[in-house]
Formats: sequence, C-alpha cells, structure tokens
Amino acid sequence: MTAEPVDAHTVETLVADAVAAPSQHNAQPWRFRYLRDIGVLRLYADLEHALPHTDPEHRGLHMSCGAALLNLRVAAAASALAPVVRLLPDPDCPDLLAEVHLCGSSPPDATLALLRPAVGYRHSSRHPFRDEEIPAAVREDLCEAARAEGAQLLFPGAWHVGSILELVRDAEDWEAQDAGMRGETVRWTYTEPSGADGQSEGIPAEAFGPAPHGGNAPVRDFAAGRPMPDRPRASFEKNPNIALLGTAHDGPEDWLRAGQALERVLLRATADGLVASVTSQPLEWPDLRWAARDPLSAMGHVQMVLRLGYGPGGHPSPRRPVDDVLDIV
Repeated sequence: MTAEPVDAHTVETLVADAVAAPSQHNAQPWRFRYLRDIGVLRLYADLEHALPHTDPEHRGLHMSCGAALLNLRVAAAASALAPVVRLLPDPDCPDLLAEVHLCGSSPPDATLALLRPAVGYRHSSRHPFRDEEIPAAVREDLCEAARAEGAQLLFPGAWHVGSILELVRDAEDWEAQDAGMRGETVRWTYTEPSGADGQSEGIPAEAFGPAPHGGNAPVRDFAAGRPMPDRPRASFEKNPNIALLGTAHDGPEDWLRAGQALERVLLRATADGLVASVTSQPLEWPDLRWAARDPLSAMGHVQMVLRLGYGPGGHPSPRRPVDDVLDIV
C-alpha cells in the first residue's frame, strides 16, 4: 500500500486488464483518464462505441463498463492496491461512470486478488458444452460472487429454463425483423476469418462457434443469416445450465453493479474450471425481459442470462490498444 499516486506504467497495466472484460458485441464502450497528481482513474462511457438500436437505454453499456471496473479492481488488488470506487460521482456528467481512487488506505482485497489469473483466461465459449450438472458447491460459489457485488444469481428450474430458451428464439425472430438491430450486428461482427492485422473490436468469425443443428441452441448466432460455408455444425446440450443475474432495482448504478457482479461470476467460473457464454437477446425487448423473471424468486430485474458448463474454451475476441482508451494527464 502507498499514499503516493500510482505511476503511469502501473495504470497502463491495470487498464490492460480492465479492457479484457466482455462487452455487448465486443464494442468496448469505455474510456479511461488518469489524473496522476491526485491518483484518480476515471471511467467514462464511450458513446462512439454504443449500440443505439440494440441498447437504446445504455443498460448494456453500463454493464460492460461495470465488468471492466471489476477487472480493474481485481488487477489493483493483485498489485497490492486498495482502490476506493465512487459510482456516478457527478450528476452533471452522466458519461462519467466511476472514479477510482487508487491510493486507498485499507488492506487489498485478497479474495479479488485470487481472481487475477482468470482475467486472461476468461473468454466467451459458443461451443457445445457437456450435458453435465454443475455441483451444488460450485453453484454456491458463483452465487456468492454475485452477492459480493450486490446482485443475485439464480439457477432456475427445468421448466423456466425451457421458457428462457423460447424467449431467446422469440428475440431472434424479432431481431430478424428489425433493420436497425440487424445492421448493428453486421457492423460489429465479421464472417470472414481475421487477417494478419486483425480487428481491434467486434466479434471475429473464429469466436462465433459452430452453427447449431436444427437452429436450436442456447447461444446467440452472430452470423445473423449471413452465409459462412466453411462453418461447422454441431448439436448443443439438451439441458443447458442457465443462470439469471439480477438486481433489486433498475437504474444506471444498478447496471454498473450488475456488470461488476457479472464479471466476478465469470472470473469465479473460470477459476472453477467452467466455461460460459452470455445472451442479452431476450433482455433487449421490454416484454421479453419481463417474462425472463423467475416467478418463484424475488429477483426484481433480470440483467443477464448466463450459460455455464464444462466444455471447450472460447476463441478470444480482439481488444482496443490501451493507448486508444487511456489518457494520462
């Protein structure tokens, strides 16, 4: 621990871990500014990387930035730092999502620090998983990870899982009829393999996973009807392990907390040997989002649908260089 402002190199390292977080369509809607004189790192929404048709209220943007914030906290704890975080610190600047004072005087969070190795290994896997239940103790670890960030993780019963999968299919049908949403999917995904230079944002063809047999799978198909003749086909698990992540309330601060909870769950899952993918499709339509709630739980607002299990890891998606998202002043 130190009372001196953190040096620029350390901040660059922290931000490099932060931007490894998942984001909707891998749009990476974040910017950072480090005020070196006072040791404060600010997290801003990057509206040039927003999804106005898919995410008009910026709920997904806030969750993505919350996930980046959690990674930042993990990296800071692993560097023996104890950051103090203020969410939405300036009501007159809604794009300023968080201020992170890196020179806190409390002991570093040892539990978060243990998740540091998982940051680089966590990738969304859109491959079939084994039809295998997750042990109760592992599920409880994941639920505790969500609770630690002020959110709730719920594993619904078989009937409700079937209902959620129907909502995913309904959302796919609705999206196919929405030119704006289809255009955003095309804008941020690539059906051709990455070239030598690759992209720095969006989802490459290598990360799509196989096309499902029969068109039924608990994953989002980013091909969106575009031809990919060399893409393999596969059968997905019949009984997927689906979890709902939710919060009691549904405002920007709740979305930031949900994003932190989501990433903490994903890192805990990675550390426990699980692979995961997420789908926001049924949550992008108000009517479907309401129907995704489990009627037997007290969860107020579903923020994300997760698919967890055992199987092959996912292909990493590209990231914007740190120099593109970090200013040091």
